[in-house]
Amino acid sequence: MPYRVEISCPPQEALDVLILLGALDLEPVQDGLAAILPDGVAPDSVARALGISSIGVSNAVARDAGSVWLLSPRGVKIGGVVIAPPEAAASPNTLRLIDSNAFGTGHHPTTALCIEAMEEILSVEGVDSVLDVGTGSGILALTALILGVAQAVALDIDADALKVAMENARLNNLEKRLQLIPGGPDLVHGTWPLVVANVAAAPLMDMAPVLVRRVASRGRLVLSGIASCLECEVRRVYQHFGVRHIHSKTRAGWTVVIAQASW
Repeated sequence: MPYRVEISCPPQEALDVLILLGALDLEPVQDGLAAILPDGVAPDSVARALGISSIGVSNAVARDAGSVWLLSPRGVKIGGVVIAPPEAAASPNTLRLIDSNAFGTGHHPTTALCIEAMEEILSVEGVDSVLDVGTGSGILALTALILGVAQAVALDIDADALKVAMENARLNNLEKRLQLIPGGPDLVHGTWPLVVANVAAAPLMDMAPVLVRRVASRGRLVLSGIASCLECEVRRVYQHFGVRHIHSKTRAGWTVVIAQASW
């Protein structure tokens, strides 16, 4: 597991050395430098490479289900949307998120791909409601609301994630436009013109028979959390249930699939 190091009074070349050692994140701290190093690099190797006798070592904090390692929360711009820490000033197209264990910080490629896909769809189509399956922090549902969708329904099987999503909704004054429901797409009824699901390939394929029934006539379906090697398999399953593939986009080994209901 990656770990955090702190170097007091680092040598001038410390930044370059830590980057060469594969640092996952770097930031200045009081009188020094902090970094997250992969577990394949031993702390004593870091000290030797820096030419110092010792370094401070502690646990690093994992975000996005252990897939993103950051020393501290920070903002990220995705398309025309800014995902910011809670202390950031409220402004149009800015979504503030608390620091939590729920998936959805904006730093994982699957989240960014989903937001970009939603923004592309919403820029050309009028959508009054969205269904977000596996909402995590609520980032996708809340982003859709910021982009002009009137109402969002967000689902998750994790009760703690739903609590985080509601806190984020309140932080952004969006709680009246967001409905949170524990469970999956089998626990809601009706259809939505836009359905997004950022989970993993296996559950996406398992829920396909139910999920496609939640897509309104000619509605759009955004599927993410798909390892690129499994894209064809996921597409084949959804096409079997009558969903027409529009296009896909891949980044850092992850793929988002944008499809449309053919009914």
